[in-house]
Amino acid sequence: MQANSSVNECPDYQPTHHLHLVVYSVVLAAGLPLNALALWVFLRALRVHSVVSVYMCNLAASDLLFTLSLPLRLSYYARHYWPFPDFLCQLAGAVFQMNMYGSCIFLTLINVDRYAAIVHPLRLRHLRRPRVARLLCLGVWALILVFAVPTILAHQPSSCSRDGRDVFLCFESFSDELWKGSLLPLLLLAEALGFLLPLAAVVYSSGRVFWTLARPDATRSQRRRKTVRLLLASLVIFLLCFVPYNATLAVYGLLRGEVVPASPEARKKVRRVLMVMVLLAGANCVLDPLVYYFSAEGFRNTLRGLSAPLRGKTLAAKGAQEALAEPLTETAHASALTTASQGQLQPSYPRSSFTPSHEDSSF
Repeated sequence: MQANSSVNECPDYQPTHHLHLVVYSVVLAAGLPLNALALWVFLRALRVHSVVSVYMCNLAASDLLFTLSLPLRLSYYARHYWPFPDFLCQLAGAVFQMNMYGSCIFLTLINVDRYAAIVHPLRLRHLRRPRVARLLCLGVWALILVFAVPTILAHQPSSCSRDGRDVFLCFESFSDELWKGSLLPLLLLAEALGFLLPLAAVVYSSGRVFWTLARPDATRSQRRRKTVRLLLASLVIFLLCFVPYNATLAVYGLLRGEVVPASPEARKKVRRVLMVMVLLAGANCVLDPLVYYFSAEGFRNTLRGLSAPLRGKTLAAKGAQEALAEPLTETAHASALTTASQGQLQPSYPRSSFTPSHEDSSF
């Protein structure tokens, strides 16, 4: 990095940096071991045979990737300047965007799978296969990597003067010219594809599932309660982590791009709010492992097996078996609900049509 001989005085970002230093330290301390353990459970213990576990495994990988980039951010916030090569600033910025939009989409896929299993168990059965889930995850990674390219190009460190010497800033270096140019359209496109569409899908699929399970003829089972917990957890993560940040980011982008007229002081106030909202977005990698634990019985039983060496193998095997087999009652009963709601007579299906398999497992 080469400093410019005539640079402006550095803005005072130290209060914000101190806040980020504290919060991201907690996120790193909790998120790194939790997501590393979750990824190990999915890959080694449960073997990622079920559809939901495929999505959860990719979600854990995305969260782990973000936590591994946090030491770069912590060093920057502790020093108040960027001490590393330019490409690491670009990489750290891109990883954050990849994690946020990737998490939105993977959570959406989990919700849509529950929607397909409960609301349309027969009509969408062909989509609920591990092979289809893996292909969808590959598509998600390809999409967020494509959107990471503009982020990498935009995250160029900027130079400023502090205490008589030139230093570089990262994550705060977007110029007005960049906002007025290509950055704002790219931001709005990423918001639409990576946030608004997933949010709409999560709200719709969750609402349809809740409506189906609330019907008088719906059975009350432990598995259905776990489905409700899973969908509620996804909604909470969206509303707590992603909605505040993306809404504030859109407003800030419109102000910086001068699409909406505003005074410099108003832009500064929105920026201060954005710097708090970004911490909520980063906290999703700590909340996601809680979703795995409280909604996936196979995941929970495997962890219990690890904490009890004498009976660990038995519990881990039990957890893996429960994760790989969806009971007959869920699919059959959901199918009956679908038939009744449509007022149609369906021919009787052979028992083998509803036999649990690796392809149709959910938890």
